[in-house]
Amino acid sequence: MTTLHSALDFYSTIQADDGHWLGDYGGPMFLLPGLVITLYVTGALNTVLSKEHQYEICRYLYNYQNRDGGWGLHIEGPSTMFGTVLNYVSLRLLGEGAEGGEGAIEKARRMWCHCRMVYLPMSFLYGKKFVGPITPTILS
Repeated sequence: MTTLHSALDFYSTIQADDGHWLGDYGGPMFLLPGLVITLYVTGALNTVLSKEHQYEICRYLYNYQNRDGGWGLHIEGPSTMFGTVLNYVSLRLLGEGAEGGEGAIEKARRMWCHCRMVYLPMSFLYGKKFVGPITPTILS
């Protein structure tokens, strides 16, 4: 019973006011960018996230940037174009300049050259403002 009471005492001291327990959901590097991009697009970024929160998000992203300048799909993964673009865009939307992060932003841009051919066809279509046909498959 002593152990049980000690455990209850411990967990009650770290429980948030609304009843949940805070915990880090660290690892995946593709979840946070979705939140940042959505908040930015909807105009709610500065309403939902204080300047302090935005600073800490940037710090988190910089801490998990790989040596080659990119980001992976998770904190220990090799850089991928997907991870790099999502996290780069997030940093820029959070107010980091093109030369921000003591060179980290520029380093991320240089990493793109290794994979840009993957996106070349889509970039071409976007540049032409191409609109494809609405087919039954697209509708489904």
